[in-house]
Amino acid sequence: MANIRQLNRNYLLYTISSAAFLVFFQAFMVAPIIPKLAQVFKVSPTAIGSIIPAFLIPYGVSTLFYGPLSDRYGRKPILYFCLSGFIVLTGLTSISRTASAMLLFRLFGGLFAGGIVPIALALISDLFLYEERGHAIGWLFGAMAGGMAFGSTFGAVLEPFISWRMLFLSVAVLISIVFAVLLQFGSLLNVKRSGKARPSILAGAFRGYVSLIRLKRGLRTYVYVFLNGVLHSGIYTWLGYLFFVRYNMGEVGIGIALLGYGIPGFLFGPAIGKLADRVGRRRLIPAGLVIAGMSSILLAFHLPVPLAALVIAVLSLGYDMTQPLLAGIVTDLSPDKGLAIGMMAFVLFLGFGIGSMVFSSTMQRVGMHNAFIDFGLMGAVLALLAVPLYKHEKTVKVREKQII
Repeated sequence: MANIRQLNRNYLLYTISSAAFLVFFQAFMVAPIIPKLAQVFKVSPTAIGSIIPAFLIPYGVSTLFYGPLSDRYGRKPILYFCLSGFIVLTGLTSISRTASAMLLFRLFGGLFAGGIVPIALALISDLFLYEERGHAIGWLFGAMAGGMAFGSTFGAVLEPFISWRMLFLSVAVLISIVFAVLLQFGSLLNVKRSGKARPSILAGAFRGYVSLIRLKRGLRTYVYVFLNGVLHSGIYTWLGYLFFVRYNMGEVGIGIALLGYGIPGFLFGPAIGKLADRVGRRRLIPAGLVIAGMSSILLAFHLPVPLAALVIAVLSLGYDMTQPLLAGIVTDLSPDKGLAIGMMAFVLFLGFGIGSMVFSSTMQRVGMHNAFIDFGLMGAVLALLAVPLYKHEKTVKVREKQII
């Protein structure tokens, strides 16, 4: 019986990872088709480009609420609510007749999508011991990385053949199928949590967030989640511009060049997580920051296109060696895992938004070449500081596996 439940636990992991893949696929497939959408709706690319923050900002803010709600009312009803809304809003986006309508659908779509990945991460923390959690989180973040990579590429490649409307509709259909599969795991989704329900959602959540950042381990981890988001978002957001200006590449070419960002996590995420479980996060987190910093510095120079694309893949590896591992630490900060994860998602997406603006400002002041170097140096400094800050994140001998 225990083996059957463990097998079901793994199947649930693959299912929620599929949902995460599709959420990030549709989020990142939009940027390459901005010129097409601008033409369709007869607005400027800058105007239609607002549909990207219109999705990401509500996504980040909503994570603050879904975590505590799932701690109080259970993972299943909140996850079902978020998936249902995301399916409906993604489908509605496919029939948008104006830019304003698409903006509205994307805004509400972000509000619903904001609960899917954090609750999936909370489920992993419910079902897997901390010492074996890295492998499971690796699956989830690998799926997210794959969604980023394939979304940014196939958004550009498929649009001329099936239209942007079919892109959104296809995602809605696929996430509906994943939802149908997820319904088969109702008993695992009802797993009992060690955290106690709070008498007041808002007041309790606020006190919970304050208590998290008062922990030394919590404060340094959330700060690093934020700064890691700034680092990677700043660099990634402007990679398309880099290829456009330096190599005079079009949308499809840029999409293919960026495919490498996400591939390492998609292929090796579980292996990286298992390695973290074995050798410790204290070693891999600084190493990942060094890799990201060195990659940014290399991108400052005029490399051949294939080599630049390879460096982007290595940059992605730096993210895969940091953010999933930081997420693993977050799941161990509090019995109220949904609340802890919601806080992480909020500061991560805050970092994503600020990172792109900081890089843009830096580029305007000192030029693109120096902006990549400055961000590379930022990665190096964060790596040096991470060595003493995370020296206590040691491996723990794996106990008997927890089967719920």
